[in-house]
Amino acid sequence: MIRILAPAKLTVSLSMTGTRSDGYHLIDAEMVSLDLHDRLDIDPSGNGLEILNAPGVEAGPDNLVLQALALAGRTAGVVLDKSIPPGAGLGGGSSDAAAVLRWAGFDDEVRAAGIGADVAFCLTGGRARVSGIGEVVEPLDFVERTYTLLTPPFGCSTIEVYRAWDALAGPRGDHGNDLEPAALVVEPDLARYREYLAEISGQRPRLAGSGSTWFVEGAFEGDGCVVAKTVPSGWGMP
Repeated sequence: MIRILAPAKLTVSLSMTGTRSDGYHLIDAEMVSLDLHDRLDIDPSGNGLEILNAPGVEAGPDNLVLQALALAGRTAGVVLDKSIPPGAGLGGGSSDAAAVLRWAGFDDEVRAAGIGADVAFCLTGGRARVSGIGEVVEPLDFVERTYTLLTPPFGCSTIEVYRAWDALAGPRGDHGNDLEPAALVVEPDLARYREYLAEISGQRPRLAGSGSTWFVEGAFEGDGCVVAKTVPSGWGMP
């Protein structure tokens, strides 16, 4: 049995730069890995996927862990213990898939992005500039930072947020994330959690990717808040 940690992904900044002819959106983002993580126990002689602590996350063929195994041409038994909340914009499923790909020795970021745009960054990890639809990953020097995260008890549909962004004629966010206005249209209750984090931190929070997590830099205590630190590329591998 091999244990691997899959770090959360935090999109520190996000600019929308266009739309491809096939409808995929182009981005220019800075992403970092955090020590908030899922845990995967991999049995190379086994087969199948078991998921712990994540009601509603299915272990069916659409699960990114199973897609990653198929992409790498491998079989294994995987027990996935979730700590990264689903639908939070923290790349939990993508990081789980990337952990499997790293275990399998698979390092093709472009093909990895084919099963999920964030999988390419998670395959590299650390800190990077990410562009294209997420498949262009340019590593940046690691910088140690601390963030406070606040994830509401609901997720944001990435598809719905992008649709809202299109419907709003591509607005620009005024605080480092162009998707923030669209996410607030899709989930208006996000504003209440933003205001709470602003109150306890004295800062203006930023939305992580398409949501639903808000974050500020520094460590602050509050209901539902999680303090996480950045980690370098390769963190969590045995």
